Amino acid sequence: MHCRLVGAPVQDGAGRPGCEMGPSALRTAGIHAAITGLGHEVSDMGNVTPLAPQPMVHGNTMLKALPEIAAWTAALSEAAYAASDRAMPVFLGGDHSLSAGTVAGVARRAAEAGRPLFLLWLDAHPDFHTLDTTTSGNLHGTPVAYAVGQPGFEGYFPALAARVDPQNVCMIGIRSVDPDERRALSAAGVSVHDMRAIDEHGIAAPLRAFLARVEAAGGLLHVSLDVDFLDPGIAPAVGTTVPGGATFREAHLVMEMLHDTGLVTSLDLVELNPFLDERGRTATLMVDLVASLMGRRVMDRPTRSF
Repeated sequence: MHCRLVGAPVQDGAGRPGCEMGPSALRTAGIHAAITGLGHEVSDMGNVTPLAPQPMVHGNTMLKALPEIAAWTAALSEAAYAASDRAMPVFLGGDHSLSAGTVAGVARRAAEAGRPLFLLWLDAHPDFHTLDTTTSGNLHGTPVAYAVGQPGFEGYFPALAARVDPQNVCMIGIRSVDPDERRALSAAGVSVHDMRAIDEHGIAAPLRAFLARVEAAGGLLHVSLDVDFLDPGIAPAVGTTVPGGATFREAHLVMEMLHDTGLVTSLDLVELNPFLDERGRTATLMVDLVASLMGRRVMDRPTRSF
């Protein structure tokens, strides 16, 4: 496989600074070597530079950095479209607002190929607010709503070349949902598996069912992995910690199952804030998860000490 690393040092969408250091931390943690060590070809495309922000006025006065995130979305959409040409892009974030651009770009690529794009959202939050419904104003809470074509982004974010069918979106690990998001998710038909469902049925069953749908449709699969999908006890380097996240083995099982199918065509690694980390343990864990996605087996795992 040919992988392209694309840095997205975005922090304007989050509530606290530090995510702009994420791409450097993932590179320092050895993501290039981890992938090449599994026999894949890797090209590091460097970091994306946002377009110049344009003045914008919106009725929701709580919105923060709207011109900046709109500019990032436009730049990342083009970068994702280019990087997904006969390669698997791995986007190194950066806060989760970056996915507005990355998903839009790979959705355009999928549409040109005549194949549906599916989205696996591994996160504590559904990020399904629109510009009108967000009360925090932090735009890392809006990318899925934008990617599936929810109303309210017109005239602010770039027009979508192709939207993701909301019924092709599967969210796993959810445990913090605002009332407006809950209603919108239900109306749109997004599949949501919260941590209560994971506790009752395990993480493999809903993932297996979703992957069967992707395969049956001949779809492309974009995976967006937020650090806060993981329990903060094993991944502290995130500004939006929510207790009760995925365990070490649950997270690796997800990645191993994804590898087994061979369906993943693009990947986001988001919300890593190295300023909040402990000796790089979260960055190292994220790189280890990528290695599992790329083919590292349980019996091949190196011994680590922290």
